[in-house]
Amino acid sequence: MPRRLMFVQLKSGHDTDRGTSWIGWVDFSKTWSTAYFHGRTLRRAGGMSDANFYDTQTHEEFWVSGPKRDRTDTRYGPASPRIEPDAVETYDAFLDGAPLPGRENG
Repeated sequence: MPRRLMFVQLKSGHDTDRGTSWIGWVDFSKTWSTAYFHGRTLRRAGGMSDANFYDTQTHEEFWVSGPKRDRTDTRYGPASPRIEPDAVETYDAFLDGAPLPGRENG
């Protein structure tokens, strides 16, 4: 199962880019259509206005994407994402110019 360091933001129930967000490890299915994060099963879906995944149990919507070096992961939100403790070292290395694990070639 592929594992990637990702930016994840809760979209449901919040104004644009005001939901809780994290930088953390996300496990993906072989087809990349399902993501596993914080004990949640997130399914990829199109047609949502501000999200690209939804929780299969709660139907809450999430935005899941690779983190940005310039830290502009939220487009309009004032808050920075919470960096998960097990992701700090890898994220700091990424901010310093290292490639993300699994994306060494782009």
